[in-house]
Amino acid sequence: MSDLITTQSHDLAIQQPMDQNPAAVYLAALQPTGRRSQRAALAVVANILTNGESSDPFAISWPAVRFQHVAVIRARLVDLYKPATVNRYLCAVRGVLKAAWRLGQISGEDYQRAADVQSVIGDTIPAGRELSPGELSALMAVCGDDPTAAGVRDGAIIALLYSSGLRREELARLELTDYDPETGRLKVTGKRSKERLVYLTNGALYAMADWIAIRGSEPGALFWAVNKGGNMTPGRMTPQAVYNLLVKRAGQAGVKEFSPHDMRRTFVSDLLDAGADIATVAKMAGHSSVNTTARYDRRPEQAKQKAASLLHVPYNRRAK
Repeated sequence: MSDLITTQSHDLAIQQPMDQNPAAVYLAALQPTGRRSQRAALAVVANILTNGESSDPFAISWPAVRFQHVAVIRARLVDLYKPATVNRYLCAVRGVLKAAWRLGQISGEDYQRAADVQSVIGDTIPAGRELSPGELSALMAVCGDDPTAAGVRDGAIIALLYSSGLRREELARLELTDYDPETGRLKVTGKRSKERLVYLTNGALYAMADWIAIRGSEPGALFWAVNKGGNMTPGRMTPQAVYNLLVKRAGQAGVKEFSPHDMRRTFVSDLLDAGADIATVAKMAGHSSVNTTARYDRRPEQAKQKAASLLHVPYNRRAK
């Protein structure tokens, strides 16, 4: 497939402005985090299309990509990645080809044929882990022991991540005006700018009240940066800063390493364990399908463990 490499003699990407480059147009329509992940996905695809000679998705002649090329991409990806990852990469390819069609660079028939390559069927166990109640308590305790503004802020963030299942990007985008302290209602802007409402209660409500009491009513981001001296700086936290504070607090609390998404996984799993309706939990988490929510449901695994205990293996431990 090396004929798809853009060259000096056949150079679609370099001769075009970026607003006419299908890969650039596709990525520009995504949220920042999605843009980074799909940019990396397209780099892998570019490497496949050029037989390892280039990983630059902007240097690919995407209008020349046809069904047979996408079929080869799919086959190569299946050898390297899990089904969910393969399907995400194929989604990126379809997105770029759709952009090429919208730009008038590929016919509708060629686009439909190339995009018709089937997704990969297969279930994978979601990566990550759930946090135990003891771990959550330990995290909140170390925040409570920190007398600075960072301790109050981090306690509110951890409470919010667990009680509302926010993605770290969603948390970083929150504005003070998104939160109603009277009702505990919080407006969250999720993927593809979809908005949803979540509600803070009990400990999360109190943690947020303590944070707002020291943050003040100045308009802007809900959560501000706090420097090493404990002084607040009006300005938005980055998603990376949210990740970093969880790493810091986990180390202080002696909690095994976890990611912000593990807080979200714990939120979904604990709600389902408590008997919440899965459709309601899906809405609270911002999932477009209950099938996504069901992947984090621990109850089937607990049922498997219980069923496995019904069997007796006649094995006697050897004397040491």
